[in-house]
Amino acid sequence: MRTSQWRLLLTGEQSAFDNMAMDEAILRCVVAGKSSPTLRFYGWYPSAVSIGYFQGIEQEVDLEVCRKEGVDVVRRLTGGGAVYHDRAGEVTYALIAKVDYPGIPDNILQSYEMLCKALVIGFEILGIQAIFSPINDILVGNKKISGNAQTRRFGGILQHGTLLCDVNPQLMFSLLKVPNEKIRDKLIQGIAERVTSIKRELGAVDKATIIQAMITGFKKAMHIELVEGTLSDEEIALTTNLKVEKYGTEAWNHKR
Repeated sequence: MRTSQWRLLLTGEQSAFDNMAMDEAILRCVVAGKSSPTLRFYGWYPSAVSIGYFQGIEQEVDLEVCRKEGVDVVRRLTGGGAVYHDRAGEVTYALIAKVDYPGIPDNILQSYEMLCKALVIGFEILGIQAIFSPINDILVGNKKISGNAQTRRFGGILQHGTLLCDVNPQLMFSLLKVPNEKIRDKLIQGIAERVTSIKRELGAVDKATIIQAMITGFKKAMHIELVEGTLSDEEIALTTNLKVEKYGTEAWNHKR
């Protein structure tokens, strides 16, 4: 099989608004043929909560606690539930290609399985036996270690997902809306049974090592060559514009 060349972006830590704006800016430029298919790895500074495209921010997030804790809140372009992105406890990836990219199935459920295979390989390289669990999770011994979300817009595919390095359930459930304390305590307790992390499985692993393992996973699963690059001037300008006009606005984040 012929190896296709993709761009690799290592963009470091950004605000929630920059991260979501950057994902969309890259998507638009890839679809327009101005940028190569792209795999990006990034972090969140400060920590953030992202809500799914179809969710209501007031219903999902305790905005007062987020303000007090200095946690950003942003609406994603992708669907799914509210996710807490801890600065120290997560690596995030975004994969962006044209919707008709050869080898990525048209069927979204099948494409999740194909793309998440890369993460499974990456975890295996780290020394963690993981499996893909439909629709869009990666599990280790029945515990979630990665959640993923995908959208197909503007003629492109954007899939991004979390790689859990560490988990802080107390903080997470203080930021999200929970009916009462009793249920919150139950949910915090349940996290230990339902969610794991790289730290829990292996001890502390630095993020550069995690990213390198996942890069190898994507190369193997997708038969691609990854060449490290940078954002184009157009992508930088579009990111700034989308942050100011969309992702940083109350109109977008409170739209439902």
